[in-house]
Amino acid sequence: MNILLLGSGGRENAIALKIKESPLLTNLFISPGNPGTSLCGENINIGSDFKTIGEFVIKNNVEIVVVGPEQPLVDGIWDYFHNNSELKDILVVGPSKEGATLEGSKDFAKAFMQKNNIPTARYKTFYKETLQEGKDFLKTLNPPYVLKADGLAAGKGVVIPETIEEAEKELTQMLEEAKFGEASAKVVIEEFLKGIECSVFVLSDGENYKILPVAKDYKRIGEGDTGLNTGGMGSISPVPFADNDFMQKVEQRIVIPTIKGLKKDNIEYQGFIFIGLMNVEGNPYVIEYNVRMGDPETESVFPRIKSDIVEAFNSFKTKSLDKINFEIDSRYATTVMMVAKGYPESYEKGKEIKGINETQDCIVFHAGTKQEGEKILTNGGRVIAVTCYGETMQEALEKCYKNVDKISWEGKYFRRDIGKDLL
Repeated sequence: MNILLLGSGGRENAIALKIKESPLLTNLFISPGNPGTSLCGENINIGSDFKTIGEFVIKNNVEIVVVGPEQPLVDGIWDYFHNNSELKDILVVGPSKEGATLEGSKDFAKAFMQKNNIPTARYKTFYKETLQEGKDFLKTLNPPYVLKADGLAAGKGVVIPETIEEAEKELTQMLEEAKFGEASAKVVIEEFLKGIECSVFVLSDGENYKILPVAKDYKRIGEGDTGLNTGGMGSISPVPFADNDFMQKVEQRIVIPTIKGLKKDNIEYQGFIFIGLMNVEGNPYVIEYNVRMGDPETESVFPRIKSDIVEAFNSFKTKSLDKINFEIDSRYATTVMMVAKGYPESYEKGKEIKGINETQDCIVFHAGTKQEGEKILTNGGRVIAVTCYGETMQEALEKCYKNVDKISWEGKYFRRDIGKDLL
């Protein structure tokens, strides 16, 4: 069958590689893709307009559209296909616009959790008009404080000030000065949960679900989890503390109520659910939902899926995901992200990348690259992700760093402490 994958990052490179392995695949198109995805299928650039995407799908007999990033989902690509007589039979892997609100609005997500008794931090939502009430609410919490822009802010809409003065200043900047643009017209303030984070990924056909490998990512630019938040500097799967006991709590208290809650509200949801969790003394609390796979976690999670992902997607048509045998590789998969100098603030593009072909016993995922003739150049903040397997986390990480050292460009940067907190 013909499949179209939307997106251009490391996540899409990892998804493309897994789709390519399927015996059910005829042609894979990736829009716009990157030099890494071009090794898995055909890169095309059809833009983000749903009408153009729909026309391409019809013309090329595409049966499945896999949506990598969140924006098309929040904008309603599922609904566009579903409401079009020529496109309604095409399987879109991703939720409806209403389902995508779980990521598109922090306030909607928190209300959904509250309604379905899903454990999460205490919170309240504020607007420009209720700024003073927001400041008053901050005073009822203990530091540090968690402030979240309600809408999409490219993974950068969360701030965690340490003092009440900083928190009040941040809240004012978000609400009155539109620090995150339209995304912070509404701000969710929640109590800070002390614990250790992990990411749980679920694949659902709307009735049934499969829990994918658990991962932990590293969001800060600096070693020892210091400095600015980024889109993620590396990831580890599996996560040692997410043992059977912990995962049973996750399934019973979070996954099942989430799937049931969506069904109860008649929200069409087929695709990935990313659940950002905090392990608080052995108990899972939800920090956030995303409606797609995470990045760079996909680069650690997808290499551990041994089963045919296309067969899993295809089962959505008959709501029979529960009949699919889902096999997971028991080895560790660790990912180190290599970024451009200056990221996550301003950085230069167009630096030539050398050494990719010298790597061994690893998978190199392209995140922000472009090809010019024979050369591969940097074209984003996060540039290359290197993933390795190992019987132990230490073994996988050692392999990762050996290979990261072989890849170079002017100003490359990476963290050398990925996974150290778990060892």
